[in-house]
Formats: sequence, C-alpha cells, structure tokens
Amino acid sequence: MEIETVGIVGAGQMGNGIAHVFALAGYQVTMNDLSEENLAEAMALIDKNLSRQVSRDKIDETTKTAALARISTTTTLTDLGSSDLIIEAATERETIKNAIFAELQPHLKPTTILTSNTSSISITRLASRTDRPEKFMGFHFMNPVPVMQLVELIRGIATDETTYKTLLNVVERIGKTAASAEDFPAFIVNRILMPMINEAVYTLYEGVGNVRSIDESMKLGANHPMGPLELADFIGLDTCLAIMNVLHDGLADTKYRPCPLLTKYVEAGWLGRKTHRGFYDYRGETPVPTR
Repeated sequence: MEIETVGIVGAGQMGNGIAHVFALAGYQVTMNDLSEENLAEAMALIDKNLSRQVSRDKIDETTKTAALARISTTTTLTDLGSSDLIIEAATERETIKNAIFAELQPHLKPTTILTSNTSSISITRLASRTDRPEKFMGFHFMNPVPVMQLVELIRGIATDETTYKTLLNVVERIGKTAASAEDFPAFIVNRILMPMINEAVYTLYEGVGNVRSIDESMKLGANHPMGPLELADFIGLDTCLAIMNVLHDGLADTKYRPCPLLTKYVEAGWLGRKTHRGFYDYRGETPVPTR
C-alpha cells in the first residue's frame, strides 16, 4: 500500500526526530503528545534542527518551510486514527504502549499499519494485543534520528509480507537504510551495544578504571566516536537499564545481568544528560566525571 499520512505518538527525543525526517521526505505528519507544552518544544527543536541543515547546505530555506508546514500537532491521541501509518514512540514501558494501541484501535482505518519504535520489547507480544498483528511491525530508529542512517525493521510472528515490503519502501523514501531483525530481545543494535555499555559500568564498578580512563580507552583504543559511559548518558541510564532487564529476563542468561552501579545511578535519578547528571555532571560549562 502507499503511505502518505503518518501519525507519531510521542514528541520526545525520538518522536520529534521521526517527525522531522518524515516531513522532510514529503509525508503529512501528525504528532501527538500529552501536553501542548511538549508539542511546542518539539516543534521548536524541529525548526532548530532544520535550520542547522540549512546552514550546512543540506537543504534550502524553501524545503525547510515546506517540511514544517507538513507537521500538525494534537493532544488527542485518536486524531491519529485516519493515518496510513502510526509510529508509537512513547516511554519504553509495555503497559503504556499497550494502552496507546488499545485507545487507537477503534479509530483506525482497516488498512492502517501500526508500528512501535521500541528498542527491546517483543513485537509479537505487542502485536498480539491489537486487532491487526499482520499489520504490526517494529520500526526502530536510532538517536538522533535526523543524523543516524539505520532503521531496524522487526517482524512479529504474524507480520505479513505486504506490511514488511511497504515499510521497506518507506525507509528508502526517508533516505535511511533498513536492517531486518528477528523478534528476539533487543533485536540487533541493542543486543550488541547494551552489554558493552553494561560491561563498561562493571569496569567502573570494580575499580578497573575511572569514568574518564574507560571512555578515553574506548575512543582512542577502539576508535569509537564516543566512550561507552558518555554514550550511556546520551541514551539515558534508565533506558539502558530497561533494555538490560529485557535481555536478562528474555534470554535468562547471567551475562546480561545489569550492573548494580547502573541500577544505583537510576535509583538516584542520575539518568544522564536529560537530568544533567549521570556518569558525568553536566551542570557546569564542561562535563565532569562523577567517579
């Protein structure tokens, strides 16, 4: 089927980035969030990020204006019901995601494709709670969405071939590259990335190195653009912990046990950049390691 209208649930870090790339690719986008304030902040950020692309000669001012005009916002979730494609990008909690799909369901067109931007939750299980498991997929974008080229496409056990091929075409139209993943905990990227971050936290926890030495070692010794602890702060330590718990619970292997220090930071509310403290303290002019 042809996708022209896209509904996005959630105007946070991921949702506004997804709205940005879809509007830029010519789709009509409706972005939903719980408050007008969140939506206003999201639109301001999209405007800022599009302006950055203009300044770098990646797009022109006319293209920016047209993209912004394609995005509308609403605090009423059911307004998304008439969309051809819905992308859920809400909090990484299964109960919340199930409630969103349940509220949307009576208002959907028969042809609407449902997707979740979940980074780790079972697509098969999410799909089974809806009336269209054959038209349900995992649609996992990387952060920051306008910059990162990969999109993981995850088929649930019931996803049909038409839905999969439709989303492959969508990924191509927005200028990204698709990686097809099977529906196992954390899929591909986070199945590999999160245990590395968790091991870096264990390295800190056991006193093998401090925050700065661990990050510098991986940047200079493995040519990573960002150290694992710096990256954890960027992603959000609560998100890292949630994904490690999904891996640990879903695969029942002790190698995925979340480091107690990661749990401690989350309990303290030190979640990284978004709370201004994590493995680094961001409250000053330059980030300072907290250990």
